[in-house]
Amino acid sequence: MRYLFTLLISTCFLTSMVAQQDLEDLLKKYNTGEVSYISVEELRMQQLKDNVVIVDSRELEEYQVSHLEDAVYVGYDDFNISRLDDISREKLVVVYCSLGIRSEDISAELQKAGFKNVRNLFGGIFEWKNKDFPVVDTLGKRTQKVHAFSENWGKWLRNAEKVY
Repeated sequence: MRYLFTLLISTCFLTSMVAQQDLEDLLKKYNTGEVSYISVEELRMQQLKDNVVIVDSRELEEYQVSHLEDAVYVGYDDFNISRLDDISREKLVVVYCSLGIRSEDISAELQKAGFKNVRNLFGGIFEWKNKDFPVVDTLGKRTQKVHAFSENWGKWLRNAEKVY
């Protein structure tokens, strides 16, 4: 019995490691790396300390399905930096999208605008939800729904109710 438990734990760990490497490979394919990443675990610690501004760089339709609590919507195609006018340029700002690809573009724009402490959320809202951290709907209520962007990209979202 102990052997089976050890085997199960090892298999889960290896599966997680493979998924992590696959995600790293995906992000290397699309991102330049000019913006540093922050892990979902690190962001959650900062969020609990109320020490971060969280910025959602997805489209409005995606944001309305669910988003990280207290996230400021800035969009992507209709990116509007003026939504951050009241934010100190010194504050930690973490930008996210579905996986961390679009958010790198918006993070770079924020750096160009003078924000000094900008990070890109590694794996985006998909990784956040895959690690079982909470998301909220437009009423601020917790939900299991996450906009999966498309069926192709939605394969990276494993721990949520997918909405297209």
